[in-house]
Amino acid sequence: MYRMQLGFVVAAAMGASGWWSPMPDVATVQAVQAVVAEPPGAPRAPWLQGDPADSVYRAAREALNRQDFRNAADLFAQIHQRFPKSGYAPDAFYWQAFALYRVGGNPQLRAALEALRQQRARHAGAAGRGDAAALERRIQGELARGGDRAAAEEITSAARRAVEPPQPPQPPQPPQPPDPADPPEARGDGRCGDDGDDMKIAAINALIHMDSEKARPILRRVLARRDPASVCLRRKAVFLISQGEHQGAEDILLASARTDPDPEVREQAVFWLSQVGSERAVGALDSILRTAPDRRLQDKAIFALSQQESPRARQALRTYAERADAPEGLREQAIFWIGQSGGREASTYLRALFGRIKNEELRKKILFSVSQMGGDENPKWLVGIARDRAHPMEVRKQALFWAGQGGAALADLTSLYSAFDDREMKDQLIFVYSQRDEPAAVDKLLEIARHDPDAELRKKALFWLGQSDDPRAAKALQDIIEQP
Repeated sequence: MYRMQLGFVVAAAMGASGWWSPMPDVATVQAVQAVVAEPPGAPRAPWLQGDPADSVYRAAREALNRQDFRNAADLFAQIHQRFPKSGYAPDAFYWQAFALYRVGGNPQLRAALEALRQQRARHAGAAGRGDAAALERRIQGELARGGDRAAAEEITSAARRAVEPPQPPQPPQPPQPPDPADPPEARGDGRCGDDGDDMKIAAINALIHMDSEKARPILRRVLARRDPASVCLRRKAVFLISQGEHQGAEDILLASARTDPDPEVREQAVFWLSQVGSERAVGALDSILRTAPDRRLQDKAIFALSQQESPRARQALRTYAERADAPEGLREQAIFWIGQSGGREASTYLRALFGRIKNEELRKKILFSVSQMGGDENPKWLVGIARDRAHPMEVRKQALFWAGQGGAALADLTSLYSAFDDREMKDQLIFVYSQRDEPAAVDKLLEIARHDPDAELRKKALFWLGQSDDPRAAKALQDIIEQP
């Protein structure tokens, strides 16, 4: 069924080789290389000293390298808006799009596509057009995975032009957990890698294994240092502490998370606190989430709290998700991790939260989270949201998509088609049917293709039937082609 076809397409666009790895022939590999290529992660060093946009470019590049993607996107946009004749302007469109892609969320992804289209229109000969094309496909893949019908159609058509897949793959999973699930990585600022530091760390590590009681005060002294020369040593020491089971590890991590001047040391300390199950650690993480000025640190705190079994940790995430003054992206992550905790209590809470908040992007995140939680109530609730005309069209369409992905009964979904009188919702329903494996889904698409009075909807049904591996779909298409 189409869902499997979309799985191939999205996996290609996202570079998700781990989902499906048949042995393709050489021609296939060459055909899809432009689609699956990973976009480069760092802009080139400034090369136009004296250019009017040089200082803005430097600031934008620094923001991107420290993963402050929102600020980077704003700064790169300023370059081509304020200095359209600058030598940096062609690159600025691409890096604005890349930064918006890393921010995530449908509005940012659509803005990223617009930036790439502007680059194509204004600077057709710009270097790196292949990178821009690859990034555009990845963005469309993200939108398609989130239920954007137009992006799914575009990326399916592009993939069909590029290569014919040998076998339908397994469908991709819905959006993956955000970055905090992995330990923080060094940001490559060039200051680390000193052989002397490595020797010291090796000595401390050996001492930990020999006598952890003797190693603990040494680690405390290392992490108490504040001189610039000790930054790399402190980063490595935090990791060593996190790997030990000696008493006092929690105290050392808490102190580093709260007071170390180096952002990476603080982030690593917060991450490793996720492995500590004490109420004291939960209290510290809650405090960091509520009061830290560093969004990356708050990001790590959300993940760390999500790993705790404590009711206090769950409440901390819920309280933050409801904070109207908190950054939208962090609230989205809190909602995501609440959903990942599973259970009827969490799904009941999220459904109630949907009614209390008005932010459309947060509501969409709730729809996704609820769809992942299983049960009988959640798909029915999603269908109810899709039916409710009081909600914005985009919210209803997202509810419909995630109802289909989340196990809503196909009979409930097929009955909706006649209940909707607007083309946009029917169009979305056709997309939802195309992702179901049941024969009844093909039956419904065939019915629409043959009998719907709206020619555009008949065309959409035919488009998705063309992606089906059901022989009835091929026969129906042949009959239509051979009609006199």
